[in-house]
Amino acid sequence: MPDPVAWTLIERGWQVVDAGGEKIGRVDEVVGDENADIFDGLAISGRKYVPSEQVGTIYEGEIHLTVAGDTLGPYTAPKVEESIIPEPSTWLQRFADLFRGPRR
Repeated sequence: MPDPVAWTLIERGWQVVDAGGEKIGRVDEVVGDENADIFDGLAISGRKYVPSEQVGTIYEGEIHLTVAGDTLGPYTAPKVEESIIPEPSTWLQRFADLFRGPRR
């Protein structure tokens, strides 16, 4: 068997195998933040979701789970985060900033 690989290498289409050795689907989406190295889980074919805590060993092309495939819940897309847009400054505030510099 090949050496295990990091979650950041997982690609769409990789085979997913449950704890009993049964092939339960293929990766549809990897959920996480590579920049912060936070792995949340996998969406697999059949619209099932695998939390990262239930992912066991990851080999190139194949992911082994620590649970049976029939225990997996449905996949729901993560919520979109809100962005906060600051209120625009008034002309008087901008004029004052020219003389004393920006407020901190």
